[in-house]
Amino acid sequence: MAFRRGRAHRAATQADLDTFLSELGWREFCWAQPYRFPDLPRRSLRHTLDGMPWRDDPAALAAWRRGATGYPFVDAGMRELRATGGMHNRARTVCTSFLVKHLLIDWRVGDAWFRDTLVDADAAPYFRIFNPVAQGRRFDPDGAYVRR
Repeated sequence: MAFRRGRAHRAATQADLDTFLSELGWREFCWAQPYRFPDLPRRSLRHTLDGMPWRDDPAALAAWRRGATGYPFVDAGMRELRATGGMHNRARTVCTSFLVKHLLIDWRVGDAWFRDTLVDADAAPYFRIFNPVAQGRRFDPDGAYVRR
């Protein structure tokens, strides 16, 4: 019995370590991007998108800021931001992706909002794209986060 528990603990500890190292790798990758692409804070990583016809939709932007988009995982993240000045990293990536890919609002508008609102704003990790529905199902399957 003790041996089995010890092996299970070791496996869980190894999984935690693997997750930590993976996240550390992603952090370093994201931090390297602005050095590799110095225009990244001002221009799209894909220069073919520089002429993207972004939507000017004050109502959609206000709903996103309030956490009232109708997408539970996005809304939970934005409510957490308003209440605490912070957000879980997964929520940050999903919310930024949602603003750009679903609302078609210029990513620089979201960057400015996060820089004004987050106590620890950092644009480097948020250039990747995430599906808000799939991420909610994967990381909040029982809905505990969205109900907070």
